[in-house]
Amino acid sequence: MPRRFFCSPAIIALILLLHAAAFAGPPYQTDDPETLEQGHWEFYLAGEVNRNFNGDWSGLGPMVDANYGLLPDLQLHFTTPFAFQRPRNFPGPYGYGDTELGTKFRFVHETEDMPQMSLYPLVELPTGDHNNGLGNGKSQLYIPLWIQKGFGEWTTYGGGGYWFNPGPTNRDWWFIGWEVERKITESFTLGAEVFHTTANTIGNRGETSLNLGAVYDLSDTYHLMLSVGHSFQGPAQLEGYLGLQITFGPGGPGEKAEKSGK
Repeated sequence: MPRRFFCSPAIIALILLLHAAAFAGPPYQTDDPETLEQGHWEFYLAGEVNRNFNGDWSGLGPMVDANYGLLPDLQLHFTTPFAFQRPRNFPGPYGYGDTELGTKFRFVHETEDMPQMSLYPLVELPTGDHNNGLGNGKSQLYIPLWIQKGFGEWTTYGGGGYWFNPGPTNRDWWFIGWEVERKITESFTLGAEVFHTTANTIGNRGETSLNLGAVYDLSDTYHLMLSVGHSFQGPAQLEGYLGLQITFGPGGPGEKAEKSGK
C-alpha cells in the first residue's frame, strides 16, 4: 500500500532539486529520433510536477529514466518512477508508479536535404496503485513517429503518435508536439516546445501547452535539464521538470557518450 504524505509546493520543489518529464524527451514532452551509439548509456535522475486548475498537485519523483544503445540505430528504454498525488490542502498518496519500457528504431538518417526519423513504441505497465491515483490501472501502448533536422546552431524536432488507453472511463488519445532549440554556448542550450493532447478520459478535454527549457552541460558526462510550462488551451495546468542526465560509453562514466548521427 502506498504511504500518505503531505507535500507542500516547497517540498515538491525540494524533491526536484534533490533528485534532479513526461516520459518523453527530457526536459520536454516532445521526443527526438536520435539513438545512442551501440554500447552507450544515458541515465536521468529526475522529478516532474503538475498543478491543475483546482490547485491539486501531482507528479513523479524520484524517477530513473535509462536508455541503452543495443545496436546501431536501436535503443532500449525503461523508466522506474515514484508517483504522488496531493489534493489541494490535503495530504495524498505516494508510492511506486507505472513502469515504462520502449524501443527506439531510427530508420532514416539525417542528410543535407533529409531529416532523420524514428519509431519509438512504448508500453506503460500498470505497476502503480490505480485506486490511489498512482497508476493507470491498465497497460497502455504508445506508437509515435519522431522527426528531426539541424540547421547550424539550431535544431528542431517533433511529431507524435497514438496512445492505446484501455479502461472503463479511459479514452485512446493523440499526442502532437514540436520543439525548437538553439545552442547559445558550447555548454548551454535553450529551447521551447508546443504540444497538444486530446482527451484521455471520458468527460475530459484536450489541452495545448507551451514549455520553455534549458540544458547545461557540466561536463561530457553530467548535464542539468530544466523545463517549465503552462497550458493555454483547455484546462489550466502548470508543469515543471528538473533532471540530471548522466551519459557515458562502454568504458563507464568519464567516457563521452554520443548520440549517433550528431
